Amino acid sequence: MPFAVNLKKHRIKKGYSLQKLANEVGVSKAHIWDLETGRATNPSLDVLKKLSFKLDAPIASLVGENPDSEDQIAESVVLYRDLQKLRAEDRETIKLMMERLKIRPTPSKG
Repeated sequence: MPFAVNLKKHRIKKGYSLQKLANEVGVSKAHIWDLETGRATNPSLDVLKKLSFKLDAPIASLVGENPDSEDQIAESVVLYRDLQKLRAEDRETIKLMMERLKIRPTPSKG
């Protein structure tokens, strides 16, 4: 799920209004609204940490990249965990490879 949907889901689950969450995190109500509607899509790490703390939700869960989630493919979870063990330079190399693989044309079935 995208960040906007996850943020709203967790906010409602905790029973926070937009204003209460904004006050707790130290941002404007409009900013929380923009995050929940997808108008703002790149919150700062500081805001993410505060949202995570106030909503009792891991950052990975908020941004929709939780490898421990039930809906993740088992092989993807293993790959994710293995990536965490690599050096930063090696992760960057793999990231570049993935970007290239995503843009290559798919083979035609024939």
